[in-house]
Amino acid sequence: MSYAANLAVILPELVLSLGAIALLLAAAWGGQSATRALSWASVAVIVGALIALTGPASSGATAFQGAFRGDSFATFAKVLIYVAAAVAIVIAPGFFERSAGDDLRPEYPVLILLSTAGASIMVSSADLLTLYVGLELQSLASYVLASFMRRDQRSAEAGLKYFVLGALASGILLYGISLVYGFSGTIQFEGIAQAYAGPRVMGLLFGLVFVFAGIAFKLAAVPFHMWTPDVYEGAPTPVTALFASAQKVAATALGVRIAIEAMGPAMYEWRQIVIFAALASILLGAVAAIGQTNVKRLLAYSSINNVGFALIGLAAGTPQGVASVLYYLAIYVVMTLGAFLVVLQMRDQSGEPVETIESLAGLSRTRPGLALAMAMFMLSLAGIPPLLGFFAKLEVFNAAVEAGLYPLAVAGFVASVIGAYYYLRVIKVMYFDEPGPEYGRGDAVEGGLIAVAAVVVSPAGWLLLMPLAGWTLHAAQSIF
Repeated sequence: MSYAANLAVILPELVLSLGAIALLLAAAWGGQSATRALSWASVAVIVGALIALTGPASSGATAFQGAFRGDSFATFAKVLIYVAAAVAIVIAPGFFERSAGDDLRPEYPVLILLSTAGASIMVSSADLLTLYVGLELQSLASYVLASFMRRDQRSAEAGLKYFVLGALASGILLYGISLVYGFSGTIQFEGIAQAYAGPRVMGLLFGLVFVFAGIAFKLAAVPFHMWTPDVYEGAPTPVTALFASAQKVAATALGVRIAIEAMGPAMYEWRQIVIFAALASILLGAVAAIGQTNVKRLLAYSSINNVGFALIGLAAGTPQGVASVLYYLAIYVVMTLGAFLVVLQMRDQSGEPVETIESLAGLSRTRPGLALAMAMFMLSLAGIPPLLGFFAKLEVFNAAVEAGLYPLAVAGFVASVIGAYYYLRVIKVMYFDEPGPEYGRGDAVEGGLIAVAAVVVSPAGWLLLMPLAGWTLHAAQSIF
């Protein structure tokens, strides 16, 4: 393949990377006054990356001697990542304008673009080196984003915790990669799969465990979830929305690609790890969220709980299972972004953020539209029909049943009932408690995005997303 053909396959990543560099130079030249213009320019860069996906980048071709793969699976994940990143950029100006002491700086959209470029490389990686480069690019930008509010002690603490634990996870992953490379003799996923198809070697099994442990940290799956509540609470809310959506998609897609493409012959070994992580994440996310009083911490445990359901589909290890994971991620992104958009509207009359669940008391009487949207997101996250979250969980349970994993499907179903409690508690506070102090006036952009997300998770959204099931199955089949 010619060099030009290689560049065509990685065109979306080139658009994001070159766009980030150009905007970084513009930020240095224009200063603080150029922040809003750079934010909209960064959204235009993401739109350009989306357009670039329609070419060779989604044709199934590989680039740079098999290090990078532009298939339908990666394209599906990239669409979700790019849309979530664009939302995180669009909602940031309103958030920082109303936050006392911290202004939105022009570096924010640049960091989002760099993080998005890293996530995009992650989901297209076809060897261990590309995987690690993409993951580190995404992580390094994320550490800065988590601590972006320099005068906020919680934000600084979130960035430090994320950095320390992220460095530990990267070391674990790198150690696993070195073991896999040492005992397989290659960093290419295809060669690694051939090594796992041969006689079992203890070094390869240890490498498998360490690789999945490193990825579990990025997924915020139990037992590597400990950073999630503090980072989600302390980071700026638009950044938290990015972590809970785009980065969750990137980590899940990376885990799926490694499990199926690189370690597919070792399904029996990694399935045990995935089943444990799935059930532990579902149970801990459900139980630990019950006592939370902060909405962002509650949504952090909700994200842990939801990644457990996605892992049920991966445990199936079939095209239908992978398709159910992609379907779940698509709906999860909409539900999560919608919930965090509502959190952005939770501000007192002076504009300061209010994050307690008690502040939602009586919201149905003071802001009925906002309460209805939040109730829809909570019910959908709980998997209550006829909202779209129900169909997402149904897909992963069906995939587990078709793969013969009946106990896993039953356990996931029972645990989802436990998780419904804390979602319903939020609705009870909004609709049955006496109204508290009214929130201040909301941002029109946030309100419009909330309305769109609410329509998508509603029964009407099922009609809009009917082609989604076929696309997810086609994307899943591209990695088998």
